[in-house]
Amino acid sequence: MVPGPRMQYGFVLDQRRCIGCHACTVACKSENEVPLGDFRTWVKYTEVGSFPAVKRHFAVLRCNQCTAAPCVTICPVTALDKRPDGIVDLDKDVCIGCKACMQACPYDALYLNEDTGGAEKCHFCAHRVEQGLKPACEVVCPETAIISGDLHDPQSPASRLLATVPGATVRRPEQGTGPNVFYLGAHAASLEPGTAREEDMYLWSDRRLPKPPLPAADVAALQRADARVALDVDHKLHWGWKVDAYLVTKGLAAGACLWAPFLGLGAMAPGLARDYLPELLGLLGLGATNALLVADLKRPTKFLSILLRPNHRSWLVKGAYVLIAFGAVTSLALGARLFGFPGLADGLRWLNLVPASLAAAYTAFLFGQCEGRDLWQNTRILLPHLLIQALFLGGLALLPFAPDARLALAVLAAGLGHHGLGLLERFGAHDTHNAKLAAALLPTVPAWPGSRLPAFHGGLALSTGAAVLAAVLVLGGAPQALLLGLCAVVGAFGLLCYERAYVRAGQLPPLS
Repeated sequence: MVPGPRMQYGFVLDQRRCIGCHACTVACKSENEVPLGDFRTWVKYTEVGSFPAVKRHFAVLRCNQCTAAPCVTICPVTALDKRPDGIVDLDKDVCIGCKACMQACPYDALYLNEDTGGAEKCHFCAHRVEQGLKPACEVVCPETAIISGDLHDPQSPASRLLATVPGATVRRPEQGTGPNVFYLGAHAASLEPGTAREEDMYLWSDRRLPKPPLPAADVAALQRADARVALDVDHKLHWGWKVDAYLVTKGLAAGACLWAPFLGLGAMAPGLARDYLPELLGLLGLGATNALLVADLKRPTKFLSILLRPNHRSWLVKGAYVLIAFGAVTSLALGARLFGFPGLADGLRWLNLVPASLAAAYTAFLFGQCEGRDLWQNTRILLPHLLIQALFLGGLALLPFAPDARLALAVLAAGLGHHGLGLLERFGAHDTHNAKLAAALLPTVPAWPGSRLPAFHGGLALSTGAAVLAAVLVLGGAPQALLLGLCAVVGAFGLLCYERAYVRAGQLPPLS
């Protein structure tokens, strides 16, 4: 049968019948050769109540074949595709291993195959469905608790069950993805990740990864006292230090060029620093940014796929175009100066304010596409925050060579602005439970593994302290280049610590 345009395969999972036997998990792993330690479908155990009145609730978790699939939107190379039959499929050979789809999925449904470097997920056993067969998980379920079908066909078994049994629910409807996996009789604590308390151990084993280090006060405020997770699947934090560093190097590059056209106003800087330094810092930071982005790919040799088969809805692709434009204008400005066209170079500096601003801020839109990470999705705060961070980094890097009082005051203002917006991320209002959990976890991230210095508070203190000291040195008439250079290094390290807390905390709350 050729699927019609209004077709949508989906599942109804009848948790009233599920016995938690894991037959679906085993069948899925066998049918699809899922690597050891990874899962396309799994069974979560949640225990609700107090002894002796405790009941164990099961929830079968998997890809939701979303109507508006965020993984499809964010994938930069069109490796993910929403098929005409509604299945969200993934071409493993095309994937470049950027892991963005794993940040975009609110259901923790994608994993990274460490052997191949590519992402994988449930594809509804499309190879079976195309032959008129049922998905493997549905075939082996001993209680017929898994029912598949075309949800747009009122006569399909799944549609008939939804029509006759009231109260079907979906996971995380607030994300607006249009999930096509419906649950009957599932307990809310099983379907709402992070609301049940986490334990140090699971039912039969140690956890592969430690539970999120949520402070006791936040546990009481954000998690139910009568529910605990007894068994679940752990998932890794997919973006680490390379993404933290990328935010810093990109901010440095953009910030230096944002200050460039103002250095010639009122003799703010001497000749060499005024004429060449901003572009040199911009290109140096841009080169480091590109190197970090490629190094973070699990298949770095495929990095050109972002340009050769781009998904223009993805901000990874749009960001690549922004960085190319920023690099081109910066190079032209430097070249014009080198070849004796100072007027053209100055004009290009003013023109570069647009790509430099976009280079600093586009990550806010990229993080906005990460539907699984609610802390990152507050674009109204993140976008100006990234611009302020860029101005702070760029100005602080220029101060040793251009110790101007106005620049020092501007850097101080940017440092204080960064500090204030960082505190707003921690203590401001958050719309979702996931974001509240992530904000509570911000102070728990160490500055580096094994460190007792909290990355969040330590990072804010270091960056603000560097801005204050630099301003005191310049305004006090003692603008020693060595001390100002030390301020720039400390400020950049402080911002790196903050980014570590922000990037890591956003990934810590459970999605399953």
